[in-house]
Amino acid sequence: MPAPALPFWLPLSLVPLIALAGWQGGWWLGAVSLYTLGLITVLDSVLEMDTTNADPATQDEHLFWHKMVTWIWPPMQLVMVFVGLWWAVYGPLRMGEAIALMAIIGIASGAIGINFSHELIHQRTRWEPRLGEFLLTMVLYGHFKSEHLLVHHRYVATPRDPVTARYNEGFHRYFPRVLVQQPISAWRAEGAMLARKGLPASSWRNPIYRYIVASVAFLVLAYVVAGWLGVALFVFQAFVAILHLEMTNYIEHYGLTRRYLGDGKYEHVKPHHSWNANHRVSNRLLINLQRHSDHHYKPDRRFPLLQARDESEAPQLPYGYPLMTILATCPPLFRRVMNPRVRAWRRQFYPDIQDWSAYKAASNPVPR
Repeated sequence: MPAPALPFWLPLSLVPLIALAGWQGGWWLGAVSLYTLGLITVLDSVLEMDTTNADPATQDEHLFWHKMVTWIWPPMQLVMVFVGLWWAVYGPLRMGEAIALMAIIGIASGAIGINFSHELIHQRTRWEPRLGEFLLTMVLYGHFKSEHLLVHHRYVATPRDPVTARYNEGFHRYFPRVLVQQPISAWRAEGAMLARKGLPASSWRNPIYRYIVASVAFLVLAYVVAGWLGVALFVFQAFVAILHLEMTNYIEHYGLTRRYLGDGKYEHVKPHHSWNANHRVSNRLLINLQRHSDHHYKPDRRFPLLQARDESEAPQLPYGYPLMTILATCPPLFRRVMNPRVRAWRRQFYPDIQDWSAYKAASNPVPR
């Protein structure tokens, strides 16, 4: 049976903490960062790794309460964002405190909301992917759904995937690159899907238009709730959320490359093409997102059924995502921690490849 559902409801603890921080203001506004980056990391370091695995054939009927947490978060986030926006503009907070409040709401809508949307868009029901869209357009990033499903999962760990961080590529270069390349990649992928049906990319059936309309609706709602200042703070919240998403994307595949087979083809995706982390508490907070190696190997598995991969199957991150995102903000330190691990990964899984600079990776920096 899968792990009990209750620990995976840990993300919901951010909502009352954000409410308390917004009510009290001042130093309380730093409590969310101390909780997610500090306490979670400390607990990860003192508790043993979680390497238990549920039977991947477990039926959905045994996962109701696991799924429920992803279903109730979207309306909770809607209330949190727009009540928080009203409070930031019309409440007693000073401007600096209002900005800080929307920043910590952005942390929640990014680290939790976009993560939940990622789980939802992978499901085969009709309504769960739309619920995932709802969360993504609330942070003005609806194209992520198309890019992630049609491009990232197909081309991960190859130069054709904008989201795979190149070896030696610092986050300060990665972030602006993916902000530009992801929407273009999503548009082209949806255009190719429509072309197979004999339709142009500009067809009204292109879901990119739906993402844009939903995002504009949220901007209008922000204006109705709190005027132009509310729109600015809403966009800032979305930026913080997107920043957290792309930090996670950066970490998940940094420096990893699939074997090139020639004629534009690559080997099938395997567990060792994603970084894995079995840290217990951060995996509860992030609903097993850190079991990313198994997610890319079997994308249709719901999060309670994702398998913990060991060193023989997948490269291991030294820390959970909360601390890894902090390291990502300092490229020299991140490279010092991760580059030796990338080189060890190459020796372990591809000992026959000696010249990586010539390995169908023209867009990758030449490794040292």
